[in-house]
This record gives sequence, C-alpha cells and structure tokens, in this order.
Amino acid sequence: MLNKILRGVFTALGMVLGYMIGDAISKTSYVMGLNYFGSTTFKDAIIITISVIIFGILVYVISPGINRAIIKFVNYIETGIQKFSITEIIFGSGGAIIGLVLSAVFVNIASKIPVIGSVLAFLIAIFMAVIGANIGIKRREEVLAVLTGIRRGERGKEKKGKGSKGDPKVLDTSVIIDGRIFDICQTGFVEGSLIIPQFVLDELRHIADSADSLKRNRGRRGLDVLNKIQKELNIEVIISDKDFPEIAEVDSKLLRLASMMSGKVITNDYNLNKVAEFQGVPVLNINELANAVKPVVLPGEEMKITIIKDGKESGQGISYLDDGTMIVVEGGKKFIGETKEVLVTSVLQTAAGRMIFAKPKEDYNG
Repeated sequence: MLNKILRGVFTALGMVLGYMIGDAISKTSYVMGLNYFGSTTFKDAIIITISVIIFGILVYVISPGINRAIIKFVNYIETGIQKFSITEIIFGSGGAIIGLVLSAVFVNIASKIPVIGSVLAFLIAIFMAVIGANIGIKRREEVLAVLTGIRRGERGKEKKGKGSKGDPKVLDTSVIIDGRIFDICQTGFVEGSLIIPQFVLDELRHIADSADSLKRNRGRRGLDVLNKIQKELNIEVIISDKDFPEIAEVDSKLLRLASMMSGKVITNDYNLNKVAEFQGVPVLNINELANAVKPVVLPGEEMKITIIKDGKESGQGISYLDDGTMIVVEGGKKFIGETKEVLVTSVLQTAAGRMIFAKPKEDYNG
C-alpha cells in the first residue's frame, strides 16, 4: 500500500516537473519562432502536455527504484538509531543543542563573509552540533555519576548517621548464571548498587538463544536470576548502557567499566579474578566466599558420613558434605553404601575448594 501511495506521489511530482520544464521550453526563442502549430496558446499547450506526459511516465517507471532507495535509507536511519540507548539519544540531543547555541557567535561572524558566508555558517553550525552530540554521548556516564553523587549527598545530609552506600558491584555473566549472587544479596551482606552492563545482557540473550540445549538452559537461568534480583531484592539494580566498542572481550569491558565507576567486579571466574588483580580492579569472587564460610574441620575431629563411591587410589572411599566438600576416606572402599564414623586426618585447601582426608574410626584406633 505504501509503495502504491509513494508511486502516485512521485508520478504527480513528475507531472509537475514536466509542466515546469514544458512551460520553460515553450518560452524559449527557438520554440517561439516556430509557426507549425498555429496560435501561440495552442503551441504552448501541446508542448506542456507532451512534457507532462513524458516526465509523468518517466517518473512512474523509475519510482519503484526511488521507493526502494527511500525505504533502505529509512531502515538505515532506524537501525542506526536503535543502536543508541535512550540515554545516549537524550544526552546526544542535549549536546547538539548546546553545540548549536555555542556556534551562534561564530555563525554570525561567518555569515558576513562575502560569497561563501552562508555556506561557511551552515558548516560551522553542523560541526558544532556533531561535536556537542559526540561529547554528550561519551560523557553521559560522568554526568550521571555527578548527578547521582549530588542526590546521594543530599540524601546523606537528610539521613545523618546512616552511613554511605557501598561501592557499585558490576556483575559478570558467569556469576549471574551461577545464581548464588541472589542468595548472597538476600542476606544483606552486599552493599551498594548492582550494575548490570548492557553487553552482559546481550551475551546472556545470545546464550539463551543458542542451539545447544545446555547453553540455552544456562542463558535462561541467568535471565531468570536477573528477574528475581530486580523483583524480589531490596537493592538498587542499574542497567548500564556504557559500552566500549574498541574492546572486543566482555571480560575486558567489565574491568574497564568497574574501573571507570570506581566499583568492584563480582565473579566466580578464576581467570577474570587474576586479570583484575593484575589491572588493580577490586574483585569479589563468590567461590572464595563459599570456601571462606565452610565449617572449619580440624584433624582429629570425628564425623559421621555415608561413603557413596570408591576413590582414585586403591581402597579409597568418597563421601561429600552438604556444601559439596569432598571427603576421601582411606580404606573406605569396603564400606561403600554404609554410614560410618571417621576421624579427620588432614585438610587440604586447593583453588578448586577444600578436601578432607579421613580414616574409619575403628581402623584409626587399631
């Protein structure tokens, strides 16, 4: 329907153009000197009519190509706008307006230059608007941070004695999919706002749309965890639109964002933890937290466990605590499926977690 309307509009415009061209041709000295058509009025009418028909048909024929070009241009503009967040559009527009206001002085001076004054004034105005929009988009996070800091300062004056909020916590993809961050936040141990970068959300959506069922389930779990955090927790959650197009890796973007916001990264990724330490970015690793809050077991303590399988070494049996800690029982293979009292002989702390070594109580006494 739109194509038909546009085609009709362009055909009408072509006929108007044909009328204007035919009228101009009829007034040329060459045509006025022709006497083949009798009266001048009849001659002008024939020339204008032929011109209108020719240009009307010509534009009608080429209008589909014009329609396609216009639609492509509109789609290009629409796609370009969709790449910007609402905050980028707002700050970009504000920066462009400020740029135009600042350019008024230069435009007034340039317009007085002979010949090229008007063109130069127009170019200066466009240049200042583009610069203003670019600065507005790139500096929006700093402006928001200043405004947020002012608001927090005002609230701090109103609520003296309550203390200030903690540093912003930037969540990475792995910790969102893991899900334990929800339980940790629910306990109230995490202070400050949670920052969810838009590029992390995009990565989660990409994982949730994966053809691999395992990845798809992990991605959907991560999105569910975010929804629970937003709906059920009494904690500020901020979706950050800040991106770093020049950086390809999500982990590097996370560290840059945390550094820029003077915040901390929450993760359970061991490699990201090491890179952040190298770059001087504070990191909270929930695996380290989980290991830190596990019950302390000392050599010589008695435990009652159920041995469920054999170990790697000959004669070993394996059991697990409720928190997943592995217990290796020397000589426990013969007691698989039984509940036995054991004595702890040693505790080994590794990067992967804690391991407890023990012996059956009866063997230990023997």
